[in-house]
Parts: sequence; C-alpha cells; structure tokens
Amino acid sequence: MVTGIPRTQDAATSPRRRRDPGRRERILTAAARLAAHRGFHTVGMADIGAEAGIVGSGIYRHFDSKDAILVALLDRVMTRLEHGSREVLARAGTDRETLSALVRDHIRVAVEDRSVLAVYHREVHTLPEEDRRRLRRSQRHYLEDWVHVLAPLRRDLSDGELRLAVHAAIGAIQSTLFYRSGLAADRLGELLDACAHACLGVEPAAPPTLTDVNHG
Repeated sequence: MVTGIPRTQDAATSPRRRRDPGRRERILTAAARLAAHRGFHTVGMADIGAEAGIVGSGIYRHFDSKDAILVALLDRVMTRLEHGSREVLARAGTDRETLSALVRDHIRVAVEDRSVLAVYHREVHTLPEEDRRRLRRSQRHYLEDWVHVLAPLRRDLSDGELRLAVHAAIGAIQSTLFYRSGLAADRLGELLDACAHACLGVEPAAPPTLTDVNHG
C-alpha cells in the first residue's frame, strides 16, 4: 500500500466554495466611492479590493474586468431611476402629484446614491459603444416620462421648451453631485425640491418631507 500521497477528494463530495452574497455589493460600493473622489480610470483593482476589504484577485470571482464593474455601477443607478419612475407613474395621482413624486424620487437617488450618480455623469462616455447606447436610450425614456407628465401642466410650452424645463430641473437636482453643501438631508431635499419645481414652472403638490428625501 502506497502511503504519503494525499487522497484526492471525490468531486461529488468536495465542499463547494460559496460566494459571499454581500461581496459583489461591497465591490460596487467601494468602486463608486473611490471613483467619485479620484476618477474611475485612476483606480486599480487592488485599490477597489482594499476599499472593499478583500484581496484584489477576489474581485475576479464577480467581475471579469474593471470595465465590467463600471458597467454594473451605471446599470444599477439607471435601473434605480427607471424603477422609481415606473412606481410613481403606476400610482393614481394627479399630474401635479405625479410630477412632484418624480422630482422627489430623483432627489432621493441624488442624495442616497450620490457617488454612483456622480460616476455615471463622469464616466458614461468611456463605456463600450453598445453599453453607452443602451444607457443613453434608457436615459431618454426616463426623461420622456417627465415630459409626458409636465405637458398637461404647462400647455404654454412647446415640445422643445418642455424638454428644456425637464433637463433644467434634473440638472438642478444633480448639482448636489459635484458640490458638498454640508446641509442636513431634509434641508437639502427641501431646497432641491424648490429649485426643480421652479425650473419646471409648477407649484409642488405638497411640501417635501424628510420621508420624501430618505425613504420614498
């Protein structure tokens, strides 16, 4: 009998390595945080791994490349906006209530997912063409939801003017991505809400609350 040779474990009885279900999210959160401060293309896989609390090589169990992390980040924030819009439009509210709800949902994303949304604006142009076109198409559809709701409230505006008002309102909200005011979330949400409604030329359906900003 030959001894000293390690016994090979049968594949059927080998314990399978399980992926940490929270690790992928930690990687994305770390990448967004680093990219928002330094720019995505200055950040290495080792940097992301260190920020996430895992070895850099462990990232490859979840993402094939750094570009795959970027695509996942931008998909996540666009999906969040689309889901929020669909939920708002599904409610049986007036046009004014629906428009205010769209404004406040976007404010929540800008406050809660500030890092990811900032990365979207800085890095979407660097994506492979197919991914860039897909995200731009989703973005256009999202903007059309706003235009569709605003149109009955601003019959004095032409089609181009409606779109300009929507872009101005969203731009006002997203001004917080590149400037840290130091304001408390409720006050920040209140001011962004006022600015966005002013751009749209529509009175808000009701004053915003802390719940509007933080929880939906």
